[in-house]
Parts: sequence; C-alpha cells; structure tokens
Amino acid sequence: MTPAPAATPAPAKSRLHLYDTTLRDGQQTQGVQFSVPEKARIAAALDVLGIDHIEGGWPGANPTDSDFFDSRPQTRATFTAFGMTKRSGRSAENDDVLAAVLNANTPAVCLVGKAHDFHVRAALGIPLDENVENIRASIAHLVAQGREALFDAEHFFDGYRANPGYALDCLHAAHDAGARWIVLCDTNGGTLPADIGRITAEVIAAGIPGERLGIHCHDDTGNAVAGSLAAVDAGARQIQGTLNGLGERCGNANLTTLIPTLLLKPPYAERYETGITMQALAGLTRLSRMLDDILNRVPLRAAPYVGASAFAHKAGLHASAILKDPSTYEHVDPALVGNDRVIPMSNQAGQSNLRARLVAAGLAVAPGDPALARILDAVKMREDQGYAYDGAQASFELVARRELGLLPRFFEVERYRVTVERRHQAGRAFSLSEAVVVVRVGSQTMLSVSESQDESGADRGPVNALWTALAKDLGPYQCLIDDMKLVDFKVRITQGGTEAVTRVIIDSEDAAGHRWSTVGVSPNIVDASFEALLDAVIWKLARDGAVAPA
Repeated sequence: MTPAPAATPAPAKSRLHLYDTTLRDGQQTQGVQFSVPEKARIAAALDVLGIDHIEGGWPGANPTDSDFFDSRPQTRATFTAFGMTKRSGRSAENDDVLAAVLNANTPAVCLVGKAHDFHVRAALGIPLDENVENIRASIAHLVAQGREALFDAEHFFDGYRANPGYALDCLHAAHDAGARWIVLCDTNGGTLPADIGRITAEVIAAGIPGERLGIHCHDDTGNAVAGSLAAVDAGARQIQGTLNGLGERCGNANLTTLIPTLLLKPPYAERYETGITMQALAGLTRLSRMLDDILNRVPLRAAPYVGASAFAHKAGLHASAILKDPSTYEHVDPALVGNDRVIPMSNQAGQSNLRARLVAAGLAVAPGDPALARILDAVKMREDQGYAYDGAQASFELVARRELGLLPRFFEVERYRVTVERRHQAGRAFSLSEAVVVVRVGSQTMLSVSESQDESGADRGPVNALWTALAKDLGPYQCLIDDMKLVDFKVRITQGGTEAVTRVIIDSEDAAGHRWSTVGVSPNIVDASFEALLDAVIWKLARDGAVAPA
C-alpha cells in the first residue's frame, strides 16, 4: 500500500518587531504632557502588552524625561533612549548632548539624523559628507559602548526622492557602523503607501537587509497605518508607532490599529509573528482607554478595533443579520481585542435590534412577546421627548427592565438641592458649588452634603457636587459604587427658544474597565444631569446583582 504523502509543513513566520514611541513622539502631541508617574504607568502597560522596544523619551531634553530615566521601571521590553547624532565640531566621545543620552544607561539608544540633503544644507548648514560622518561616528560610539544602536533616518522618503544616492549614503553609514536597526522615517507624513513600499524595496535592493530595517510613519495624509504595512510587505521588519496614534500634528502610525491587524488579518497573521499573545491582545481596548483616561480625553468612538462604536450595529437589517451570524457585519470578533458588540436602540430600531440588545444585556425575551412592542413604544415615545438611546445603552436597558418588571427599587431620592455661590475673598473672585442629596434605602434615610472643589480649591461645578454627594453614602450599596467614576459629560440643547430642552449624556466607568452611558432630559440642565447620574448608579447596581431592600 502506497503511504500517504507527508504533509507540507507551514512556512516559518517572519518576526516583526514593534517599537513604541508614545512616551517620546506621542508626548509631542499638542496639549499632551506626561508626568513621571504617568510615564511609568504607560511603560508598564506596554510591557504587559508585549511591545519589543519602549522609547522612554530624550534624556537631558527636559527635567521630566531625565527624572523618568533615573527611576524607570524594569521591563522585559528593551528600554530605549532617544537623542540625536553628534554635533559638528566635536567628537562623539566629547559631545555633551550625546553623553546625556548614553548616561541614561538604557540597553538601546535611538539616534535621529538627517537623510535629506536639503535639511543638511538648510537646517544644519554643514557639508553633506560631514553629516554622513556624524552619523557614522555616532553609531560607532554607541556600538563601542555596548548599546543596541538604532538610526532614525529623518525625512528619508523626501530625501530619497530628491537625492537617492545621498539618502542611501546616510543609511549605509549607520549600517556599516553597526546599527541594529535602520529606520526609514516619513517625518512629514506626506508619502503615500505605494511609494513607501516601492522605496523600501529599493533600499533593500541597495544593500540594507530587511531584517535590519524599520518604518516610522506620520499620519498627515491619514495613511500612516497603510504606509507601515506597505513597508512590511516590502521587507521591513520593525514598525514604530504610538498608542491611539498620538504624535505631532496629525499623529503617528496607530499601534492600536496595527497590532490587531497584524495578529488577526490575512495575510499578516499567516506570515508574521510578534511578541504579543492573543491573551494580551484581549487587553488592547482597556489599554487604549487607559491612555485616554490619563490624558483626560474622550476616547474616539469610531477608532478601529477599540472604539466604542467599532462593533455597533444600528440599522435593523444589520442587527437581524448579526443575530444569525455576527460575521455578516463584523470583520473580527470584538472579544479578541477586548471590545463589545453594541446594538443601539433608537427610533430607527426594530424588534431585531431590540432582541439583540436584550440578549446582550442578559434579558431573554421570546419572539412575539408583547413586552417587545411595549419597550419599542416606550423608547420611541421618550425619544420624541428628547431622549437619545443611540448613545446611552445603559439608560435603554433600564427602560427595558422596567417594562419587563425586572428592575428592583434599590433606593428613592427624597430630595436634592444644588447651590452655586460667587464669592470674593482676598482680592479674587471664585465660585463654589454645594449639593445636598437625601436618599432613602428601605427604612434608612441618608443625607449627604458635598462641595465641589479639587485639591487646589478650584470649583468643579454643580454636577460634580451632585455626583460627589450622591456617591458619598448609599448605605448597603456603597461598596458597589466606590469604584465608579464619571469620564465624560455631554450637553445638547434641543428645540431652542423658550421651550428648549436639555439633553445630558454621561459616560461612567468602573475599576474593571466597564464603561456605560446614560441620558437625562429636562428643561433644567442640573435636573437632566441628575437623572443621568441616577441611571448610571442604578444600572451598575442592577448589573452587579444588588438586591433591593425588603
């Protein structure tokens, strides 16, 4: 009997190396300035994710970066300092700026140098061959010190188009001096993916091996992710980028988009491997939102993979198909990146949306149940009054639970009061908000008072005062809300004129990384805000299985 032919082994995957520059290039984002503890927290999270290189900043450039390198966390990832090639007129051994970078004692150092002849003449004002020598000598000095050397070829693609021979001379100087990585930088972000792929291939053909070649794209044309993938397709094996696409001007290549694309999408998932496991990938959404929380920024809802709307299905036709097979309108399973499927409710919704949303909330209702029509009628009636459940899923769930008789009466708010006072003291004027909330839980009545001031004494407003008072004492439920915090507050005035209605949407989050949105509507902005706050608390109690008093 003829033996069956042996199975052809799958070809070995090529290793891609991921280099994060959130703490350096990301800090060049307008309005972004990390503290030392924030840098340490981000670096630790990047290390858990599985990033290969973490660039911590530029030692000596500012006190924060210097302090961070002095106290940097121990990481599995290769910790990297950033600096520039030596200046003309001095040796690499006697350049104090280069010395400050080396004195950070990181295992790797990335130096940026000019690769565009125009910049050498106009910005540096030195002969072209002198710039090449500065690159060579600087990299050789790093290697002699036992450091892993990286060379960021600044403005490389513009320089290559203008003078390809000179741009390649700069790369060869670094390569021949022992640089582990030669990084092609699209510094102005204007090179399109097809040109990035073509030029990267030509660099490899000119003698720079792909396994020592990296790519660093900016997003000025919205193509940083596509340009990075084009370089990988051409043979580059390191990708530089930032979390959430932070970076100067329009930002850098977004690692929260690139990483799941490399791990989940063909052909990259079949051809390449990274240091990131599928288990770590499942924490990507939380990491993305952690960074926004540190920056006090509202997460981009439409962000690929990690955005709150990345897997939202509003149209009834879509929701109906999703119920039958999620792959009909989802390119990947949202759980793989730690995100959630959302079936929004709105006046465009049908019973398919409704049933899908109820199932997601753990509320199974049989097709044709009269409660479905009641819930839809309630949603549409309330949206006529100004409510918007498209962006307030938690409030929708409470509407549904009430119609289904599944919402316990955890507590009653007997009354609340908010005052805003304008004061003058010691030659300065300031405001002070104070709130009083009286809550009854069973037979117990709790009265809480709160002033809305931060550590500096600045007033944080009446809504914050209300939240602080409400969350101060909820009796037996206190342990369930202690980890709650408000992360966003949106106000919209509908109708207009003397009959204007205020709609408030509040986003809340807990320590487990769960995020939910609630809505309140009233002619009075404070009353609308308080309604949304109450919904946020009640939804969390219902989700966490709190029991109403007897």
